[in-house]
Amino acid sequence: MAEKPACIRTLQPSDEKLVRFMIGKSIMEPLADANRRAVFHPLVISIWVALSSVMVQLLGWWPKPEYGWMTYLAPLPAFGSWGVAILFFLDWFNRPYFEDLLTLTLRKPDVGKIQEHYSLSPSSGFFILEYGGDFVGLIGIDASKESLQEKTIASMGERLDSKNKATSRIATIRHFHVEPPFRKAKIQNDLLKHALDHAFGASKTVQKVDGTDSPLVPYKTNCFKENGFGIEKTEGKLGLFGWALNLRTVDRATWEKAKKTRDS
Repeated sequence: MAEKPACIRTLQPSDEKLVRFMIGKSIMEPLADANRRAVFHPLVISIWVALSSVMVQLLGWWPKPEYGWMTYLAPLPAFGSWGVAILFFLDWFNRPYFEDLLTLTLRKPDVGKIQEHYSLSPSSGFFILEYGGDFVGLIGIDASKESLQEKTIASMGERLDSKNKATSRIATIRHFHVEPPFRKAKIQNDLLKHALDHAFGASKTVQKVDGTDSPLVPYKTNCFKENGFGIEKTEGKLGLFGWALNLRTVDRATWEKAKKTRDS
């Protein structure tokens, strides 16, 4: 049986619908991890046990051994009902952080006109990773002058400014996602290396590449670390317990050293 081929290719017009869906998925995916981490936080567990115990006490549902072992099941409805209520509250509190980030991202000009935006600089590029013709991941690296400006489609108007068809000193990884079944194979490293080689190799102007991550997306954090990215600053907080949204960077010297090691 022939082995399925894997390839990294540039974005095609037919990919844009899938890409927008995957961008949205990658932003909302950490919400589940945020809820899971919050559920097992000591403070949340303490509140759950306390509220459930109060309910059991008020309703007289503590086990009565003299009536048999079945009475030990009596407190379960109280713990179950409060568990569901707390899960709902955690999701209700965490969700707006990710929905706001999703809305902001989808309003950016690079998502509105993907191919047009990523042709503004030779060091920009949007790449699709496929395995046997199936989608595996994507990465979008923006080295245009627009990459450092927090503009939206509404603020820029209908057309991108042709005057900004130049390369910035700092390229930005705007989108980076790999489907869960492929993450253990660390195929995301190949995708990131490809994007870095493209950005730094296409123009000497690019001196640094930025990317954002958080503890809620550990595969991306590990990938950045393994490719020489270091934390430059914390850009914000996510969720009820304020998980950090970190800005990581790698400079040209670090990339050149890593590439020389790979090529030798």
